[in-house]
Amino acid sequence: MGKLNGFLEYKREVPADRSPAERVKDWGEFHEHMSEDALQEQGARCMDCGTPFCHTGMMLKGMTSGCPIHNLIPEWNDYVYQGFWHEAYDRLQKTNNFPEFTGRVCPAPCEGSCVLGIINPPVTIKNIECAIIDRAFEEGWVEPKKIAVRTGKKIAIVGSGPAGLAAADQLNKAGHTVTVFERDDRIGGLLMYGIPNMKLDKEAVVQRRVDLMEKEGVTFVTNTEVGKDLPAEKLEDDFDAVLLCTGATKPRDLEVDGRSLNGVHFAMDYLRAATKSVLTGSEPTLSAKDLDVVVIGGGDTGTDCVASALRQGCKSVTQLEIMPEPPTCRQADNPWPEWPKTLKVDYGQEEAAALQGEDPRRFAVMTKKLIGDNSGRVANVEFSNVDWVNDEGRMAPRPVPGTEQVIPAQLVLLAMGFLGPEDGLLKQLNVEQTERSTIKAGYDDFRTSSAKVFAAGDARRGQSLIVWAINEGRAAAREVDRYLMGSTYLP
Repeated sequence: MGKLNGFLEYKREVPADRSPAERVKDWGEFHEHMSEDALQEQGARCMDCGTPFCHTGMMLKGMTSGCPIHNLIPEWNDYVYQGFWHEAYDRLQKTNNFPEFTGRVCPAPCEGSCVLGIINPPVTIKNIECAIIDRAFEEGWVEPKKIAVRTGKKIAIVGSGPAGLAAADQLNKAGHTVTVFERDDRIGGLLMYGIPNMKLDKEAVVQRRVDLMEKEGVTFVTNTEVGKDLPAEKLEDDFDAVLLCTGATKPRDLEVDGRSLNGVHFAMDYLRAATKSVLTGSEPTLSAKDLDVVVIGGGDTGTDCVASALRQGCKSVTQLEIMPEPPTCRQADNPWPEWPKTLKVDYGQEEAAALQGEDPRRFAVMTKKLIGDNSGRVANVEFSNVDWVNDEGRMAPRPVPGTEQVIPAQLVLLAMGFLGPEDGLLKQLNVEQTERSTIKAGYDDFRTSSAKVFAAGDARRGQSLIVWAINEGRAAAREVDRYLMGSTYLP
């Protein structure tokens, strides 16, 4: 597992990024590539751990620790160090259907639980993963697999995000006939329209995988919303099993004065419009050009809004986060192998700082109201500082009197997370929901309350990581296969 003393000899290095001032001029991926020698050195840093926590995939204090799909990380790190790239790919594809996605957009909880990270910067697991799969495609190792025997069983998957695609890939390999229904005009769900092109190229990366799956026998049906364009009962009549992977697409709203003003939008509506304009070469239906933009909310979605607004030529961008600014290093109450709750400067904030001269984030602030102009369009945002206080055993934000501020904003984007799946289809299928509005389905068999209907991904577990969605899709596929065939060989 890597070079014996590699973690002592080599320092952590990641690929250089294109300069912020340059990359905001286009929508291309911004990471550069590392040389093979440099990647081998990074693979050499992987320690001969007695217990490699990097692939444990567990929840600690509500946060992910280790890889949820249990990638064989030490094994492919060692192969990269030794120069055995094809063998590294063989190990990688055993557990991960789409390493080209996770290698680009996963927050890498594996690195947060890397044993080396206790005393030094962790191994560059995510970068090595991406390098392996990119090389596999370049060398032609990733080819359509011929399915030798078909079972005659038909499965409908609703939703083509990472969970739906992972399940489709696994069930197709098991010999079933799989049809994936997507209400949008392109396959990919969150991968296609929820993540900007500069983080995940749609044609070169996402569509490449979709095309591969089509060649292997998966059928994709776009522009079809099950429950509206296609009656839900038809799925139950025409298919032997139905798997719901619709995601947690119901956004959390902001209940303040001025919410109904023009120019206030959910983040996903904005990101979808931005990506569609990139793909079609047309003007976006929702643009930040020459506007003061305020993004309310943090996380990856908030960062993506900041970066997209800059590329569209916004006048300014400010990001409001209700949580306090994280510390720069682990605190005593956040020990390894928990996910490190430390301050991170993501690509969007780095770009904003380069163009505007400062980090766009304002921490520990609460939006008080949205103020409109005479035409009914948002013109300003008023917010105040908050203190986090103990409220009957739970920490809660409390506005600080006298700290109110007003800043200009002609475009306000709400990036405050998601509440669960849209429930129209669920009601048609008589699928029960939990108190959190997610689909009620077993953690062992993924079965819902409706006969032959299963559920996986964010629709079942709530808003989460892409790598968890892949985990869910693979696990649900195994149980659907068991339901149809009486037993399963799917991992």
